Amino acid sequence: MSRSGSSRAAGRSRRRRRSAQQGHSENSERWMASYMDMVTVLMCLFIVLYAMSTVDQDKFAALRNSLATGFGVQETQFADTAEGIVVPADMAGAQGLLSTGTGEELTSEQLEAMASAETRKLLKLKEQIQDALVEQGYPDAAVYRIDQRGLTVRLVSAETFFVPNSAELTRQAGRIIDAIGPVLKQANLNIAVEGFADVRQPVHPYPTNWELSASRATGVLRVLVEDGGIKPGRISSVGYGDARPLKDRGDLSLNRRVDIVVLSNKSEAVREKLPELDG
Repeated sequence: MSRSGSSRAAGRSRRRRRSAQQGHSENSERWMASYMDMVTVLMCLFIVLYAMSTVDQDKFAALRNSLATGFGVQETQFADTAEGIVVPADMAGAQGLLSTGTGEELTSEQLEAMASAETRKLLKLKEQIQDALVEQGYPDAAVYRIDQRGLTVRLVSAETFFVPNSAELTRQAGRIIDAIGPVLKQANLNIAVEGFADVRQPVHPYPTNWELSASRATGVLRVLVEDGGIKPGRISSVGYGDARPLKDRGDLSLNRRVDIVVLSNKSEAVREKLPELDG
């Protein structure tokens, strides 16, 4: 064999040895990638196990039920998306107060007891409002009603409270509302002011009784907020025009009124058991 042939053979032999060494080096390091993947998975597993060991059981149950509903497992229930929890169908609208907070549903007797306590509270509030009106010399300025909504303080005969065809309160009306305001503020409940009108059509600037009744309700609301100290977030106003009359014939002055409704904060299940009391 010539010297050049020997050199070529030696070169090929060296290249094969280098290639074998490089392949062996690459194969010897490939296991590290699998090892790192396994370590990462184990770390995630331990994190999940730790998180599950310290989870709030109530929140976990709510999450479980919410996920079950989302996947269609619990078709008889629906999710309250505002709270992220599942509410059984027969408890819908009850504002979550059909249970004691310990997972036990309230019995009918418990609901009756809560309704009785709420009725006593509303009657006491009525007495406080009436005492304030009597003290200011207006014992007949309002009539009252207790029902599922709460306590309605009805200011009758709007001609006494408002300038005709106007939402401007009379001086007498201002004093009456000033007497009621502190009592309502202390009650710390939500309030709805509702305006009503009779069937007589107003004149300019009110095109219909809707605008007139809404403006009168807003006028009472402003006095309660600006002078009575009621928080704006706790009070609202609405006008019903002549759509909800107390009298269809005879003395229509009762239809020209403003109702101040002190809304009960109890659940619907409790409010359904409140009696209807007029006086």
